[in-house]
Amino acid sequence: MSFDLIAAIRPYVLSAITTAYAGLNLAKYPRTGLRVLMYHAIGTSIENDTRSLYNIAPKKFKEHMCYLAEYYKNYLVPFDLSALEGNSLKIALTFDDGYRDNLTIAAPILAELGIPFTIFICTGAVAELKTGFLTPKDVREMATLPGVRIGSHTISHTRLTECDDFQLNEELIGSRSYLEDLIGVEVNLLSYPHGAVDSRVRNMAENAGYQIGATSRFDINKYGRDPLLLCRTDIWAQDDLSTFKQKIQGDWDWNRWRSTDPAKQPI
Repeated sequence: MSFDLIAAIRPYVLSAITTAYAGLNLAKYPRTGLRVLMYHAIGTSIENDTRSLYNIAPKKFKEHMCYLAEYYKNYLVPFDLSALEGNSLKIALTFDDGYRDNLTIAAPILAELGIPFTIFICTGAVAELKTGFLTPKDVREMATLPGVRIGSHTISHTRLTECDDFQLNEELIGSRSYLEDLIGVEVNLLSYPHGAVDSRVRNMAENAGYQIGATSRFDINKYGRDPLLLCRTDIWAQDDLSTFKQKIQGDWDWNRWRSTDPAKQPI
């Protein structure tokens, strides 16, 4: 079977599994805890995104956000330590990488709807003025917007589990220092590129001053979850409103068992 055919049928296979999972009520939803939604680009093509998962159309993104604002307004929270308190449902919104469309397209929609969000920035792309990414001026503007928090996505977006201790410290501390110098406030939020985190990376992130670490592990966060190993719910470009609703209520959380990547498994 060709790669193109596999890629084409994959969303339908996953949707079929999810429908069966929901029908059996295996999710036991509505699931409670902190659900962290993970987006990437909103209308910008992403290099090496071979399955076209991470560039969601602006119209579809707005549809997702309007649904959140209408049905989950009282559950939307900033992505910080207080969100981990208690067992009630909370929803936090995050963006990875630092695409410029997060400022030009997403931010106005979210401001209008009153939805707080966190953006994790690859500082190398910012410093190098890489096309499609936030500039230093953009980052400073983003940091002044109401309800916005800035976090690190390291310097070079490398897999941290493959770094030696020296390089790992450079990625963690260097990106944090760059952002703090740029926006003038403390940066203590981190998203692990590629979801690559193990106990060594987690502990070095804590030593570097981070309080929260966002993984790519697909799940909701129950009370007592390690704040430096928080799970997220991956939102894909193909997710229509029906699929988005399923992900919010927990129907897709079976994905926590699907990954074969050790970096995306709990440690």
